[in-house]
Amino acid sequence: MEIFDPAIFPILVADGLTNGAVYALLALALVLVFAVTRVTFIPQGEFVVFGTLTLASLQLGRVPGTLWLLLGLLALAAVMEAVSQVRRGQSGRGLLTLAGAAGVGLAVWALTAWAAPLGWPLWAQALLTLGLIAPLGPLLYRTVYQPLRDATVLVLLIASVALHLVLTGLALVFFGPEGSRTPPFAQGNVTLGQVTLSNQSLLVILLSALLMLGLYFFFERTMAGKALRATAVNRLGARLVGISPASAGMLTFTLAASIGAVGGMMIGPSVAMNYDSGFLIGLKGFIGAIIAGLVSYPLAAAGALLVGLIESFASFSLSAWKEVIVFTLILPVLLWRSLTTRHIPENEE
Repeated sequence: MEIFDPAIFPILVADGLTNGAVYALLALALVLVFAVTRVTFIPQGEFVVFGTLTLASLQLGRVPGTLWLLLGLLALAAVMEAVSQVRRGQSGRGLLTLAGAAGVGLAVWALTAWAAPLGWPLWAQALLTLGLIAPLGPLLYRTVYQPLRDATVLVLLIASVALHLVLTGLALVFFGPEGSRTPPFAQGNVTLGQVTLSNQSLLVILLSALLMLGLYFFFERTMAGKALRATAVNRLGARLVGISPASAGMLTFTLAASIGAVGGMMIGPSVAMNYDSGFLIGLKGFIGAIIAGLVSYPLAAAGALLVGLIESFASFSLSAWKEVIVFTLILPVLLWRSLTTRHIPENEE
């Protein structure tokens, strides 16, 4: 065990806040998805992995494997939607759906194949990465979770575990077993008192705070955000006043995928991301969400920041036990939640 030096304290705090800011975003996404759709979204960490590895592929001038996942899901979702429309007697709309999906897929493929070898600026590659990953959220909802919309929470959890395993395997096929990093968006360092921080770390904290603030205004000031809040409070009541559960689920998964992609690009310069890194990263966000009982956004963010701080201090003094210490947090939290939460039967729709 290292002898703790008080001078290292602010450095560890800064490092913990940097990692905790990313975990906080994942925790918010997990709370949002569960509140609106009842899905415990285990694969949230895979969006982080895809964010880092997709940007790394573009940096190398390669067409990222994420493109093929996007095109495959788009084709599957289009076929499912077209079949549903044909069964409702809307054959014309079904053909339009297939034709529209084919056109969109061709355009996305052409843009990505053209842009990948050109060596675009980092910010432009980041936008392309976000454009490839954000649609994965609603497409996964349409193909995996919407057909299970009347299933129990346990069945939805099992589906999430299966989806996590599938996405992990696809990440191995697309990107290989080697870890990858991405270049920082902000070069250089800044000195605050006795602490020297990289500009990238400050950018991570600032961008995470801005995203959280943006989510707050989205839920408080926009009709779409208020519709999601209504669905989270009472799904049946939201449906009775005209809020589509499918549309709410699609929007929720779009936000979750976007948050994961942004988180992956932010931590890519500091963490070597492997194809299977998503589970550990997502689990740390999940601990923050569990601390909040999967209902409170402020508590989820605070819990995730706490996880980041504990991880930072543990990595300094007990590096071999860092992951054990962090993940052991979930046991007393689950026990506390079990003893203090009033259990009510699931409200089946």
